[in-house]
Amino acid sequence: MRLTGGLDRGRRLIAPRGGRTRPTAAKVREAIFNILGPPPEGDVLDLYAGTGALGLEALSRGAAAVVFVEREHAPLAALRRNVKELGVEDRVTIVGADVCTGLRRLAAKGQGRFSWVFLDPPYVKETEGVLAELSGSGLLTPCAVVVLEHDRRHRPPESVGNLFLTDRRQYGDTELSFFRASGS
Repeated sequence: MRLTGGLDRGRRLIAPRGGRTRPTAAKVREAIFNILGPPPEGDVLDLYAGTGALGLEALSRGAAAVVFVEREHAPLAALRRNVKELGVEDRVTIVGADVCTGLRRLAAKGQGRFSWVFLDPPYVKETEGVLAELSGSGLLTPCAVVVLEHDRRHRPPESVGNLFLTDRRQYGDTELSFFRASGS
């Protein structure tokens, strides 16, 4: 697995062995960043970060800082190693917790206002709850975009809290749903 663009284009990322971690495919990552365009002024939040491919791609393409939230040991170890190998420790915060707990910690600390949020939950049933938690967290900038990666057979609702679906793109069995906060 390699970064697809930016300063670190072509650099390899480490992934844990086995099928539990499902890094976003290179063509899907490239599509996401082509759709999003230049990096935002706010920070980036990578939920269910796994190896950190999406957040590290954002850094490579010019994002100022990324917060990763991941709870599983093997992906956390791979993420930490990827961050170190790329030399971006000063621009990264890693939260070792489940996503809802991580969001609550970030909100309680007043840590970060995020312009891009990447969300690739391993289970469909978690999607709506995490979107609701994110919606009410106060962590999003007024122009925030939330990118949800999911199986095309399990589409999320068109709105959750103050997040509203604005676009949907399909890449094989993978679908991307783009949400914006109301008023943005």
